[in-house]
Amino acid sequence: MVKKTNNKTKFTRETLIYIFVFTVFLLIIGKLFLLQVIHADELRAKGLDMKSNLQEPIIERGTIYDFQHNILAKSIETKDVYADTKNMNELLPKRKDGLTKDTIAAQLAPLLGKSSDEILALLHKDSYYIVLTKNIDLDHAQKIKQLGFPGINFSDSYKRVYPMGNTASSVLGIVDATGHGIEGVEKTADQDLLNVLDDENRGNNIVLTIDSTIQYLLEQELDGIVGEYSPKRTTILAMDPMTGKILGMGSRPTFDPNDYRNTKNEDRKNLGVSMIYEPGSTFKIITGSIGLEENIISPEEKFDDPGYLNVGSRTITNWDSDRKPHGLITFSDGMRLSSNVVLALAGQKIGKETFYTYLKSFGFGTKTKVDLSGEEQGLLIDQSRVKDLELSTMAFGQANLVTPVQLLTAISSVANGGTLYQPYVIDRVLSTEGKILKQNEPKTVRKILSPKTCREMNDILVNVVENGTGASTKIEGIKVAGKTGTAQKIDPVTLAYSETDKIASFVAYAPADNPKIAVLAILDTPKGDFVQGGVMAGPHVKKILEGALQYYGIPVSSDTPSDVNNFLEGEATRPQPKTVTPEREPVNGEVMIPDLTGLTIRKVGEELGKLELRYKFQGSGTVTKQFPEPGKIVNKGDCVEVVFSGQT
Repeated sequence: MVKKTNNKTKFTRETLIYIFVFTVFLLIIGKLFLLQVIHADELRAKGLDMKSNLQEPIIERGTIYDFQHNILAKSIETKDVYADTKNMNELLPKRKDGLTKDTIAAQLAPLLGKSSDEILALLHKDSYYIVLTKNIDLDHAQKIKQLGFPGINFSDSYKRVYPMGNTASSVLGIVDATGHGIEGVEKTADQDLLNVLDDENRGNNIVLTIDSTIQYLLEQELDGIVGEYSPKRTTILAMDPMTGKILGMGSRPTFDPNDYRNTKNEDRKNLGVSMIYEPGSTFKIITGSIGLEENIISPEEKFDDPGYLNVGSRTITNWDSDRKPHGLITFSDGMRLSSNVVLALAGQKIGKETFYTYLKSFGFGTKTKVDLSGEEQGLLIDQSRVKDLELSTMAFGQANLVTPVQLLTAISSVANGGTLYQPYVIDRVLSTEGKILKQNEPKTVRKILSPKTCREMNDILVNVVENGTGASTKIEGIKVAGKTGTAQKIDPVTLAYSETDKIASFVAYAPADNPKIAVLAILDTPKGDFVQGGVMAGPHVKKILEGALQYYGIPVSSDTPSDVNNFLEGEATRPQPKTVTPEREPVNGEVMIPDLTGLTIRKVGEELGKLELRYKFQGSGTVTKQFPEPGKIVNKGDCVEVVFSGQT
């Protein structure tokens, strides 16, 4: 028997299913229409906000301070401006005021610092996110926001500013567009400066061993050298020889890190760690110390110096061989007169094996591991290739290549009693609340010389300044130990030593019996009738030493003039800053220029650093002129020009 099918039941069930599916489909289509058409603009804006919120939080890079706690580098809050041109294209036709992209571009141009044509070209692109500019100050951002242009939006950002302009710029380095350090301390301390330990999205702060007072003295002399001798490049380093702390370091050419994109890579090099050169007679300190330490020579040992020395096919001469032969003189006098012949003979007595053992012990041929990027390691001739001629010339500072920081570190070991310290420029790392997270301490690399050797060499170097080629650094009332250096450069065409191109240098430390500071100045190919380290570099080293000693409270003779703007005079005898009324009330991102009259370099640095202003100095003493004038309203990060003169 055949069973009947209930068609009515089947039809009803299938119909219900179809109706349900069709209804769901209509609801989905309707929802999509609602989302993509009716509420499209609102959702797009929410989407952009969500995207922004999901991005990694922007970290405010930590501040870099000098040893006096003056601000050297700081991040200030800014805004990036971008355009949602898709949204703009949809909303502009709906406006009743006739606003166009041409009008928007014309009004944005002066606020963004770009031409209206450049902005208009960007606005004609079809995108949700087109960057119009980065890092504008908050005041300009507020003015743009008040214009109420559709599709113009903002995102938070930070701009790195350097209040002291080019001061210590090659030490500080730069930060790239991503907010990471790529040169100098900004690079070596990048992790600390971006390391967040709290909920404020602010990195840790760094305090350097650089002292702005010493750095200012150094920068003045660099400018003086450039103005007087026009060298191809020049660098000066200042170090605490008892610890390895770098107190000051600068180079010329130089650059302003606030505008590094318009500089050449060569101008940003820190020559103190990257320059490799033949040191010349400053290296005689090393050779002499080796001979004294090994008891191979003594200060009073006699050497015959007729003005020349034949070694193989070459004749070694002195810088003053055209004047007179020195005859039979002591080693101490050989150093005082900077005799190449005497040092070549001393080098031969020391011998290749011993000489190289000490060169490596002093750190030549390897990096010092100073906490700065860009350090070179110098170059030692392969020991197996060294013959009598090479040994003789190396003894008075030719043939091998060193870096300034290598040489000053090695000579500092002579100054401090025989200990080689690793040089460093980062003193400590601080949390945003000021808690010390990391404190660097002097790091002993090795003990090289005995105190006896150092005392003997110290006496020799004092004699160089008192009665020899280093007389230009003599400071009345203070024992200065120093040595000149004048080295011929290799001619790149002939590959022989040039008769005209030389490197003039001078190294000194003071007070000789308890040194507080060691200074090395190097001039590459200076112009002048008589290229000699004592003449060209010595006076500039003297000014730095003299100013530093006064700064440290070590009195020098009143007969010795000084350019340092020290703080020893009573404040009451100076003109004092006056209370200033601002020309108008500053808004976000703006500050008022204070009256700086009568302030010293240190006080100016403190005052302008607090206001996040850059500054450029001229002269010495106390402030007599400034631009902009007191009371003017400027943007944070702007530059103030300060002239020092008068009493100190």
